[in-house]
Amino acid sequence: MDSNLTVKINPHVETALLGDQAQQYDMIVFSNIEWQCVYQRPQHIVNRMAETMKILYIEEPSYNSKIKKAGNLTVIKERLHVLKPNVGSIESIAEILPLYIKNTHIPMGWFYDPAFCPLLESFQFDTIVYDCMNELSTVKNADKQLIDQEKYLMANADIVFTNGESLYELKKQIHNNVHYFPSSVDERHFSKALQNISIPADIGDIPSPIAGFYGTIDDRLDLNLLKQTAQKLPDVSFVMIGPVRKIEESTLPQASNIYYLGAKCYDELPHYLKAFDIAMMPFVLNDTTKYINPAKTLEYMAARKPIISTKIVDIARNCNNYITLIETADEFAKAIQDLANKDLKNLESDYRKVLDTTSWETTVNQMKSIIKFFAK
Repeated sequence: MDSNLTVKINPHVETALLGDQAQQYDMIVFSNIEWQCVYQRPQHIVNRMAETMKILYIEEPSYNSKIKKAGNLTVIKERLHVLKPNVGSIESIAEILPLYIKNTHIPMGWFYDPAFCPLLESFQFDTIVYDCMNELSTVKNADKQLIDQEKYLMANADIVFTNGESLYELKKQIHNNVHYFPSSVDERHFSKALQNISIPADIGDIPSPIAGFYGTIDDRLDLNLLKQTAQKLPDVSFVMIGPVRKIEESTLPQASNIYYLGAKCYDELPHYLKAFDIAMMPFVLNDTTKYINPAKTLEYMAARKPIISTKIVDIARNCNNYITLIETADEFAKAIQDLANKDLKNLESDYRKVLDTTSWETTVNQMKSIIKFFAK
C-alpha cells in the first residue's frame, strides 16, 4: 500500500478511453496494483517516467464473457496508457498484445509482479527492471509458483530496486545490481493538512483526541493491539481509514471509540489527516512485516503529525529519533497520553531533516541515472 488509498481516477489528469488500436511504446509496466484503485509507489514512479517515455501499464487480467473487447485501454495522459486485459489468465495476455502494442522490441520492461514472467517471451526488452516492494517468501500462504517466478525474474532482470533497506540487504545476496530507493512523498499534497482545508463530516463529528491510521486494513495490522489500547483509553477515538483486505470484516475489533470510515480517495487524505491528533502505524511484528517500509511514514510527517509505530525493522532503524516506538498496549496507551500533553514544536525541525532529503522527483531522477548507466 500500501499507504495510499482508493482513487476513483488519477487525481492529476483527465482520463479517456481509446479504441483497440496498436501503438508504439517505450516502456511496458507489469503490475498487480490497479492504477485506479491504490495510488502508491508504482503510480508515483510511472507517472513521472511518463514525462519522457510512452508507457503502457498492464494490470492483472479480469475476464468477463459478456464483454467482447479484448481489454479496456485507458488514457491517463498522452504518454501513459493503462490496459486491463479481458482474458482468463496472465499467460493469455500474450494473445491480445498485438492489438495494443505495435513494437515487440521495447527499450524497457518494468515489473512489480513476478507473476507476469510468462510475458517475457512476448517482448525483446533492452533493459528489464524489477521494482520489488515485498518479500514474497514471507507473505502468508505464499504461492510457491510465484516465488519461483520471482527467482526467474531476478535471473533475467538487469536492475533491481527495493523500497526497503532490509529488503535491499536480502535481495543483494541474490542479484549483483540492486539499489535501495525507499518510497518517497508528495510533500506538497500531504502538507495541505496544515492549511485551511475542510475536515470531512464523517471524521469531523468524532470526538478528539483522534489517533488515526489510513492504509489497507489487512493481516499486517495488529488488531488485537488496537483493541487493547482502545480499551485502556476510552476517551481517545481510534480512526481506521482504508479498505479491508485478506481478512473478514467480522474479525475487526469493535468498540464505541473505534471507527472504521472505509476507503478514501487520494485527494481526500490530507483532509482526514488534518483531523488526526496522532498518526499511528500498529503493524504486527512477524515475517509478513519484516521487510515493509510504509510510505505513510513520510506522509504523516508532511502533515506534521506525531507518529506512534510498532517496531518495524526499517522504521526502528531509520526513524527512531522522530517516531515513538512501542510494543505493547500499555506502551501504546502511554505514548498517546504523553504526546497529548507534549509540546510538539520540535516536530517541524525534526521532520524537516527527513523531508528535505526525499521527493518522488529525486527518486525517479536517480532511478533514470542508474538505468541509463546500465542500459544495454
